[in-house]
Amino acid sequence: MEYKDNLWVLLDEINWLQQVINHVISVYLQHEGASDKSWLEILPPTINASENPYKKIIEEWELNSFQRLAIALAITPHLKPEVLDVFFGKNQLYDRSFTEFGGAIDKEHSGFLPTGQTLLFLASANQPEFRFEVLNIFQEQNVLTKEQVLSLSETSSNISDYNGILSISNRWLHFLMTGETLNMEQSATFPAKRIDTHLEWSDIVLNNHVMDQVQELNTWLEYGDTLMNDWELYKKIKPGYRALFYGPPGTGKTLTVTLLGKASQREVYRVDLSMIVSKYIGETEKNLAKIFDSAEHKNWILFFDEADALFGKRTESSSSNDRHANQQTAYLLQRIEDFPGVIILASNLKSNMDEAFMRRFQSIIHFTKPSAEERYQIWKKVFSGKCQLDSEIDLIKVAEQYDLAGGAIINVLRYCALMAIQRGDTIVNKQELMQGIRKELKKEGKTVTAFYN
Repeated sequence: MEYKDNLWVLLDEINWLQQVINHVISVYLQHEGASDKSWLEILPPTINASENPYKKIIEEWELNSFQRLAIALAITPHLKPEVLDVFFGKNQLYDRSFTEFGGAIDKEHSGFLPTGQTLLFLASANQPEFRFEVLNIFQEQNVLTKEQVLSLSETSSNISDYNGILSISNRWLHFLMTGETLNMEQSATFPAKRIDTHLEWSDIVLNNHVMDQVQELNTWLEYGDTLMNDWELYKKIKPGYRALFYGPPGTGKTLTVTLLGKASQREVYRVDLSMIVSKYIGETEKNLAKIFDSAEHKNWILFFDEADALFGKRTESSSSNDRHANQQTAYLLQRIEDFPGVIILASNLKSNMDEAFMRRFQSIIHFTKPSAEERYQIWKKVFSGKCQLDSEIDLIKVAEQYDLAGGAIINVLRYCALMAIQRGDTIVNKQELMQGIRKELKKEGKTVTAFYN
């Protein structure tokens, strides 16, 4: 279906909205000749095009007239803002706008921006019992809130939440107009980014014990649904799988997560803690809710890197800040326990993690620094492509003498490749390799003056 056809479907919804607006206002203000019928008798348009994206979600989600009214109201400022100009009408008795119409004015938009109050007015001004239908739209379990289709902007603490501007997410508006689904990472406000890898399991070097534990997690990803549903384990165990990866930087934690996602054909989203943690009470929980609510109905792996910032030990202090932090921890505990998907946390130190979280992990995997033999395997894999080491370099001795993790060895490759290509060559000499090693050891506060013995 062409984009213009999708647009006409949305414009038909707005035309229906306009009929509802005119009818509700006419009845509410007792205009002469106004019908006393319910606005629900003004039926929304029938969408005939089978491939229309809006028709698909109406049918899949079984949207009712209240939900369609909310969506139509939210898209109107984007497509036909003049339809809402009727709400600029003045209350002649008080010579001011009608408070009950709600709405907001923005310096960047000359038209009327609908709020939750606007939707409440349309749905329930003449039939107050319908107010609860609107309130239900903004409950966590409602599909339009759960899928983050609609939202209300933040308001001051002393002002009703329903005075917040009613908005449709850019991602969903794009889908309704084009039929194309934007990935979450294309939204600047979504606090997690998708990560993946072009590497394979053969490219990672882990000791046998760690790999066995990783394979157990991989088995859950493959057979978890069968165990929970066909074997009916949902009657005995909580849904989902929670794992902790801990160990020094560069030991393969993040790469393992992306490989698990690749093997199970699941998208991996790394949570951006800078967009999550807030000093304001309640904000961190709201930011986390965005992620959990979005991921709950998708086949994602949620990855919390440097998880200590969120899942660290609680304090016994009674200050307001500490109570706030403990409240966040309690919220997190509940959400990860109820989350039906896979959550993986990464930390440098196991001891940094709160014990209450530790008890909820199905798997705790210690990623240790590689042994000399493992380092040798990593060095061989890293320099197996176009960038090669000089034949005089003894990799076995390099691996034995320099205690570097896999991530650090990758950094050495990057440095050496740059030096070699600058010389117009693909072969890395001893001096370049040594300088790369020095740079990495210096990051760890170590020094080395001579090449391997």
